[in-house]
Amino acid sequence: MGISFSVESREVEENFPSDMKLEEVPIFLSEKKAHAFDDAPEDSVIITSDTVVLVHGKLLGKPEDRDHAVSMLNLLSDSMHTVITAVSIMHEGVLTTISDRTDVYFRYLKQSEIEYYVDNFQPLDKAGSYGIQDWIGVNAIEKIDGSYTNVVGLPTEKLYRKLKELGII
Repeated sequence: MGISFSVESREVEENFPSDMKLEEVPIFLSEKKAHAFDDAPEDSVIITSDTVVLVHGKLLGKPEDRDHAVSMLNLLSDSMHTVITAVSIMHEGVLTTISDRTDVYFRYLKQSEIEYYVDNFQPLDKAGSYGIQDWIGVNAIEKIDGSYTNVVGLPTEKLYRKLKELGII
């Protein structure tokens, strides 16, 4: 994006109210992450985000372990799912949140392909247990309807426009 930045991490429990609409979860979590930086200098620009995958009425976050990752990918196989990413920008005491959604279509995946992917890539730190930018994106995704960078985990084109709109860049 051509923007200088540094990365700072804070521990935030990624829990949310059980009665929350699934589409609102990434917004809630992104804003929760932003508030973890309430002690940052007011002239700082804090950017946080959260991504979830919705499939068959279920919310998929990051898998707990290998078996959970395999289970998630079995759910995604031969179906369409929606990736929703929310991005929060805190600057000068004001919190602004944007979100984006992309529909992703997976072809049928054999069990051996799912296990190959889980064993040879890093699905445990990704919502829905996959990264569109690696093997599964090249070999299993038939099409997407929406932003590619949203599925990667940060809708950069939308974030860039919002930063310009807010006068930050």
